[in-house]
Formats: sequence, C-alpha cells, structure tokens
Amino acid sequence: MFNIFKRLWQVNWAEQWQYRANLIMYILYWLVSPIIYLAVWTSIASANGNVDGLTANDFITYYMILLIVDQLTSNIIIHNFGYKVQDGSLSGELIKPIHPLLTNTLTNDLAFKTLNMMLLIPIWIGLALLFKPQFDSVSLGGIALAIPAIALGYAVNFLLSGIVTSLAFWTTRVFSIHEFYYALTLLFAGSFVPLQLMPEVIQNIARVLPFQLFMYLPIQMIQGNLSAQEITQGYVTGILWFIAALIGFRIVWRRGVKQYSAVGA
Repeated sequence: MFNIFKRLWQVNWAEQWQYRANLIMYILYWLVSPIIYLAVWTSIASANGNVDGLTANDFITYYMILLIVDQLTSNIIIHNFGYKVQDGSLSGELIKPIHPLLTNTLTNDLAFKTLNMMLLIPIWIGLALLFKPQFDSVSLGGIALAIPAIALGYAVNFLLSGIVTSLAFWTTRVFSIHEFYYALTLLFAGSFVPLQLMPEVIQNIARVLPFQLFMYLPIQMIQGNLSAQEITQGYVTGILWFIAALIGFRIVWRRGVKQYSAVGA
C-alpha cells in the first residue's frame, strides 16, 4: 500500500506542477475573504477599542492563524472528483484495485495542498509584516495540542465532502449542493467572524456540529483560549463526527457505485 501511495504522490505532484497558473489564481481567490474580514474587524476594533473584549490584535492573530488552519483542513475533491462521475471518466478508476476517492483523489488533494502552502507561506509573511500581529498568547504547547485537531478536522471535512460529492451518482446538481455545504462551513466554522461574537443560538448549534473543527477550535487551541473541558468536548465531538462521517461515506459510496452508469456503458 505504501508503494501505491508513493506512486500516486509522484504522479499527482507532477500533475499539480503543470497547473501553476490555476494554483496562483486559486490561492489569490481563497485569500480575498479572510483578508477582507481581517481588515474590517480590525478597523472596527481599532475605532471602538474592542469588540466584546476582542482587540484589534486579537482579530489580526485570529485571521492570520485562520489562513494557515483553513488551508490545512480544506479540500477540493468536489472539483477533482465530481466531474468524473458526470462525464464517465470514473469508469477507468473503478476497475483498479484501489478506492478512487480514498487513494488517488486524496493524494491529489494533498499534493495540491502542499503546493498551496508553499505559495501561502511567503504571502503570510508579507501579511504579518503589514499587520504586525503579536502572538503573545500562542505557545508551542497550544500548537502541539491543535495539530491532532487539525488532522481530525481535515479527515472529517474530507469525508463529509466525499459524501456530498458522491451525490453526483444521483444528481447533476452536486456542485450546487456542495456550495450549500460550503456556506454552512463558513457560518459555523468561524470564518466570517470568531464564533464567540455570534448569537448564542449559533454558538450552541456550532458546538454539536463538526464545522468548528475546521477552523475555530484549532485556532482557539493555538491561542490558548480554551479550558481543558472545552478542548475535551471539542475532541469528543470531532471523533464522533469522524465515525459518523466514515460510516455515512461508506454507505453513500456503495449505493452510489451501484447506481453509477457511464455514458455508453
């Protein structure tokens, strides 16, 4: 299995380098919203002194960390797998003795993510020099505590996106459905605004959903803003969602493959 992933990595790594212009356009598109949120909330906090106790530096550090965490937990499988179901190119992968989505698509996503990080790092440094965040509350212990949460967040997000993408077996509207999923992620993961500034009902809903694991929870761990109980609750919720997402993905995938019929097949 190691040799399989090694070979898939070599192929997908080389493939990603062939689309450098697309990579640059994606990273710039992806950076726009967080930078706008950072600038807006920083301006508001600077003008008012703070926003519910959060200072301008709190917002700067939050969104600077978010840029890294979001990149690590996000995925693009709707774009590199959904079309395969619709145009029938999945047929060639189904006859191989490996899972199309959990091997080739996963490796492709990791290769894309690695290249993105290589491009993001110098941009991040430039933004740090521009906004001058003070990471006083960030510690190595907090970062170490957040690493498993980031890995768990990526796994849950990948499986949930896999479930949504697998709906392409039944409908051609899968990209629209995924946009709705993405909208939920933005709302409950803390992308628009840190969740502690959201209405209490939104915060309570977010605690039982998996989305805060994609951004908010790891960021708060890195910033050292969570109690031991909150960290434990976050990990337990994440593990339960991972199990549920894994079971859900297996069910949807098996039924979807049975439903699948390529053009001309």
